[in-house]
Amino acid sequence: MYTKKNYTIKRMLSWTRRYIFMFILLSTIPVVLYEVLDWKWLHLPWLPIGLVGTALAFIIGFKNNASYGRLWEARKIYGGIVNASRLLATMVNDFITNEYALKDRTDAEFFEIKKSMIMRHVAWMTALRHTLRVKKPWETTTNNKSDQEVMKKLHIQEYAFTLEEELKDYLSKEEKQAVLSKTNKQTAVLNLQSKAIKELKLDGLIDDFRHVEFKNMIGELFTLQGKAERIKNFPYPRQFATLNLFFAWIFVALLPFGLMSEFEKIGETLNGSNHTGILFQFISENFVWLTIPFSVVISWIFFTMERIGDVSENPFEGIANDVPITTISRGIEIDIREMIGDDKNEIPKPHPEYEHTQM
Repeated sequence: MYTKKNYTIKRMLSWTRRYIFMFILLSTIPVVLYEVLDWKWLHLPWLPIGLVGTALAFIIGFKNNASYGRLWEARKIYGGIVNASRLLATMVNDFITNEYALKDRTDAEFFEIKKSMIMRHVAWMTALRHTLRVKKPWETTTNNKSDQEVMKKLHIQEYAFTLEEELKDYLSKEEKQAVLSKTNKQTAVLNLQSKAIKELKLDGLIDDFRHVEFKNMIGELFTLQGKAERIKNFPYPRQFATLNLFFAWIFVALLPFGLMSEFEKIGETLNGSNHTGILFQFISENFVWLTIPFSVVISWIFFTMERIGDVSENPFEGIANDVPITTISRGIEIDIREMIGDDKNEIPKPHPEYEHTQM
């Protein structure tokens, strides 16, 4: 039976297959020299290698904890954007009225004002996610072939369409040109939203208190934006990442040299026992060859954990395990447009759900 668990293991092995081939090669060469060419001096005591493995386990654990912290913080930031967006839609619905207006507006005019503010907010989310998808030189998909293969199998909205193409349905032509001319485009959108709120105040559609609340909401969105940009623009410290990888390769290279003599001792013990039989004798005499599969398995475990830390430290680059900011943003858009009573035929459908938890 082909289960989800089997599918996960298959994908994980496919993702790390290049490393598996290297582990096989690195473990086979010492064993061939040791057993076939009879270079019995070619081995190392297990104790120092075990100490290196123990130290490496602590280092990888530290890195994975830090990487998961970055990933979880990114998810909390987008959780904050979800909540702030819904609150903004509620404020747009309830705060903008004729109570203090210099000139009364019709329901249709109010709807256009509300919709323009909501669409401007969606434009902010669109500009933000496009910025977060920009490739950085330290991200794994920039130079790792396995990660690049995974990326090819995923549909990344921000790589399929330009920001200009996606903004056309949310901003007026003048607003879009103003946003695209700026370096920080998401900040430019919030600046336009702030100006629109100021116009509402001048027209008497909101009072001073409501104006302050809207400004506080703009401040909250700036805070969430800044938190996301901080994670995107400041990587996991390179000195730690580089040392992790260097130590991992040292351990993988030394591992078979320590296992060979240990497995040979086990074989000699078996050979000296009272058991008889051709098969048992063959196994005991060639027990040292088990160094290869055991070295590969141990190396794969350490390196897979190292790679998981790598792909978790940059939660916005678009790989399968990252925060699905495109899907979340589309869900927010649907929610807030429904809250203001927008035409259901004009509201976009949710993005198809992809597996974001499996490589």
